[in-house]
Amino acid sequence: MDESSQQPPKALHASLAYGTSFLILIQVVSRFLTFASNQLVLRHLSPEVFGVATQLELYYITVLYFSRESVRAAIQRQPVSSASAGSNEQKTDELAATGKADFKNGQNDATSSQTVINMAYIAIALGLPLSGLFAFWYQSWTTQEVLSTPYFQESLRVVGLSCMIELATEPFFAVVQQRMLYKERAVVETTAAFARSIATYAIAIWAARGGWDAGVLPFAMGYIAYAAALICGYYWKMLATSPKRNYSFWLIPIHSRNPGQYIADRFSRILLWLGANLYLQLIVKHFLTQGDSMILATFSTLRDQGIYSFAANYGGLVARMVFQPIEESSRNLWSKQLNTVNRDKQEHISQIEAAKSHLIDMLRAYAILAVLALSIAPDVVPIGLKLLMGSSWKSEKVQELLSAYCCYIPFLAFNGITEAFVSAAISPADMRKQTAWMTVFTLCFGVASFLLLTVAKLGAIGLVWANIINMSVRTIWSLVYIRGYLQQHDSQLKISDFSANPQTLSVLVLATSRKLIDYQPFGDGFYGVLATLGFATVYGLLILFLERDYILDQYKKHIRGR
Repeated sequence: MDESSQQPPKALHASLAYGTSFLILIQVVSRFLTFASNQLVLRHLSPEVFGVATQLELYYITVLYFSRESVRAAIQRQPVSSASAGSNEQKTDELAATGKADFKNGQNDATSSQTVINMAYIAIALGLPLSGLFAFWYQSWTTQEVLSTPYFQESLRVVGLSCMIELATEPFFAVVQQRMLYKERAVVETTAAFARSIATYAIAIWAARGGWDAGVLPFAMGYIAYAAALICGYYWKMLATSPKRNYSFWLIPIHSRNPGQYIADRFSRILLWLGANLYLQLIVKHFLTQGDSMILATFSTLRDQGIYSFAANYGGLVARMVFQPIEESSRNLWSKQLNTVNRDKQEHISQIEAAKSHLIDMLRAYAILAVLALSIAPDVVPIGLKLLMGSSWKSEKVQELLSAYCCYIPFLAFNGITEAFVSAAISPADMRKQTAWMTVFTLCFGVASFLLLTVAKLGAIGLVWANIINMSVRTIWSLVYIRGYLQQHDSQLKISDFSANPQTLSVLVLATSRKLIDYQPFGDGFYGVLATLGFATVYGLLILFLERDYILDQYKKHIRGR
């Protein structure tokens, strides 16, 4: 099918922008609820139990990923006509009732929706054997310490069942995505996230007050609560509230004029072939995404796994809620600015300069945030840990890991924004080179992780430093590519364009040197905490004062300019 003929109208672009806000809402609410429930549950669980919960989460993610990700990616290529895209089921029914909907378009919409629904059943079929196979592998290679965790076997079965229940929602999800029913999705998924948080916290508190060791059972019950709320929510939204449909959520035959278009009159031959090709790519992507969790599960102790997962969840909260939306919006902007083949040379140059200006602004902002994080976080994090966490998490190792993770977040931010620019500017030929280099970087990350975890015996902290090394070389590669790209268009990018002021960097040197020599004259008492917070406040205000010109300039550009 020619995708160029299926370009959405302006109204659909507005619907996409409107829907994006709901997708952001899903991320913010679900992350906040997960953060809040973990904050409460961690007071009653040890790092070892949290480490087993991290392995269960890896099992859960892996089953869902290999079952549905390639199918979801493939069915995105199956469009729906503009008459129904971006609208809800009620509007379609009203158009049909008033005679304004074209019968032929209605037939095409029904076939299109039934195609993606039938394809979604492949995810369910894949999930059943994969959940059992991965569970068998997990129990085969895991340690006796994990197997002896209270309610481990029961929890593993519950998580496997929750995977199947969640996969049963794929026919509903396929239609939601195809017709861009983002509001319905936001309602269902945020409700399910709330149910998971309540279930996890309720079981943990019930066990703590009853005096019995629930192990990882609270997390497993959270997964099953999420899956149950998800399927009930989609059933209510897609069936109970929309009884009039011209397609079925069951796996039924599709009558087509082209007999070779569908296999067994149900599955699109084109989408099946596309999904099979995507499956191989997604295998590599999964190992790149979940590599640190796999390495930890293989080479480290349960305590290290729990501590690292704790730090990653808290640090990842900042990355997903702050940096990820910035990267996505910047990538969309740069994709429009840099793909200017139909414009004249002067306009093309002006668009490239605008993209460069935005990149420099973002890199400069990230540089200031990095200086703030590296100067303040190592002192503030231990204090926050003592106030928020239970006694089992109050250890020097946990404090050191969180401080190291605070150093990792700026590298994560720089890598995200530079790779966003590269993805918008890169050509197909250079994309293959990037893939080759990313493979090399991934191998280097694996070697560095092994050496730091096992040889140097740094534990979870070693994995954080391996991630810092990985993000550093990837950022350097991206900056080199960006610099070469700009040079091809008669433009330049210098480090001095986006680096912080020398005076600001001197504050970082002062704060870091104090930390390196372990200069703690104030102690850990109440007045010592106040003094430490006072120095952190001074550092922060001094950095903001030194960067006041840039901050005021950005304020005038982005706030007053509106």
